[in-house]
Amino acid sequence: MVFSGAAVKEPDMPRSEPQQSATGTVMTDPVRYPSSASAPVRTKRGLALVLMTLLVPGSAQIVAGDRKLGRVALRVTLSAWALLAVILLLLAVNRSLLINILTNQFASLAIILVLVALALGWAFLFINTLRLIRPVLLAPAARPAVGIALVLALVLGSGTLGYAAYLLNVGRNAIGSIFAGGPTIDPADGRYNFLMMGGDAGDDRTGRRPDSLSVLSVDAKTGQTAIISVPRNLQDAQFSEGSPMRKLYPDGYDCGNECLINAINTEVTNEHADLYPGVADPGAQATLEAVSGTLGITVQAYVLVDMDGFAKLIDAMGGIRIKAGGWVPISGPMIDEANGIHGMPDGWIPAGDQKLDGFHALWYGRSREFVDDYARIQRQQCVQQAMLKQLDPATLLSKFEDIASAGTKVVESNISSSQLGSFVDLAMKAKGQEVKRLTIGPPDFDASFSTVPDFDIIHDKVDELLASASGPRAASPVDGPVEPATPGGRLQASARVPMAAFPAAGGTPAQTAPPSDFTPVTTTPAGEPITEAMLNQLKSEGNEQALRELVATNGKCAPL
Repeated sequence: MVFSGAAVKEPDMPRSEPQQSATGTVMTDPVRYPSSASAPVRTKRGLALVLMTLLVPGSAQIVAGDRKLGRVALRVTLSAWALLAVILLLLAVNRSLLINILTNQFASLAIILVLVALALGWAFLFINTLRLIRPVLLAPAARPAVGIALVLALVLGSGTLGYAAYLLNVGRNAIGSIFAGGPTIDPADGRYNFLMMGGDAGDDRTGRRPDSLSVLSVDAKTGQTAIISVPRNLQDAQFSEGSPMRKLYPDGYDCGNECLINAINTEVTNEHADLYPGVADPGAQATLEAVSGTLGITVQAYVLVDMDGFAKLIDAMGGIRIKAGGWVPISGPMIDEANGIHGMPDGWIPAGDQKLDGFHALWYGRSREFVDDYARIQRQQCVQQAMLKQLDPATLLSKFEDIASAGTKVVESNISSSQLGSFVDLAMKAKGQEVKRLTIGPPDFDASFSTVPDFDIIHDKVDELLASASGPRAASPVDGPVEPATPGGRLQASARVPMAAFPAAGGTPAQTAPPSDFTPVTTTPAGEPITEAMLNQLKSEGNEQALRELVATNGKCAPL
């Protein structure tokens, strides 16, 4: 049809037909040239580019954008995958080396910087992918879905790397705050022995007396663990060979009834610090030497834990689970220092299966009202075992930040940070294995033993315990009949007793049920249920003897 001699203009060609670039190249590829694609294809294209950037960073740029940028990103991606493969290989064949690398201050800083750079680079690729998607070409209904998918992918990819860098930095700072940078230590007789000391912290720690002393002894190959508790009131403690304090007390720490083993920290800190030039904490080091000499083993390192930090650490772990043998008071203020009498308890921890938060776990291990120190020591051992049992890799990973933060409440340690990998690896090996126990007091020794200890007998019993915590061993070379006990219940000092005569390692007599096989005492001898109201009533009446009888079994405890 013709009007005024001119032909009617034909309609525009459909957008899906081939188009040409400025250089004459036909733009038919909908991935690289989305303008030529239909709306559903553009939506699929956008989602595919997001997924490609998440799974293979740089691949989206290769197929749909700046190929030069894509090639650089792809090389980085392949390098990161290769590094991840190396990490997985180390995890399988040399876990301790991997952990040592991650805990090394310089290596961890380099890893943090690399993770941050990768996170930022990955985030840039996601932003670049958004430009490639060209949201204006998407159907209005599809834009939110593609945008949400990109944001989620960015958080999952780049955000995960950034969070990993953050957690690694948290761990790096905690390690720098807690552990020393000194030389590494070697196992003694195949074992690492760590002195764990607990006490109240403050800005001025001069003269601190450890509230608890225990040695954590770990087999250097198998991770089999034993806990040896030393009562704080032990007298005549022997200093190890080479200890500066041995010159002052060659026959032991025997200056009178005030010379208990937990007083060594105070005396050395206040009076003999000059004997330990260059030592960060002379009192702690001297206490370590006294425990070494007393037990007849080499204790290589110590950790001094603030009680407040102890509670925070348990809270960070999510609490601990125990079976309590008897009721334990949360003691009120002291009203009679001379006789050790407190006011009304602030609460009670019941007998039976319990899950304790940090506050209650602290009191469970600290309380000694109505019982003696030895019941408290047994509960402290139980709390330590529960922590070892429940601080598994899953808990560590899921609560890492809180645990690392609480860990900085550990006042000090002379463990070298360069050996953390080996020790963490040992802790993993120890997971699930039986923990042996020994107390230099009841139930393994008579209560009077701490006042006049026989160190030959202590050494023999420690040797037996550690041998049992190192797997099968040859029969003991010590022979001879068992010497009779003294009227006070302590074996005669001259006796060289065969190991079979001692109670089995772990604190229970040989051939008897394990420590966990006990029934919590929840009723009175008459069968009436024990309640908090009943216990408080007895306390208000001043009937301390009845309370002692009802809570006498609270030293029994087992981790769940």
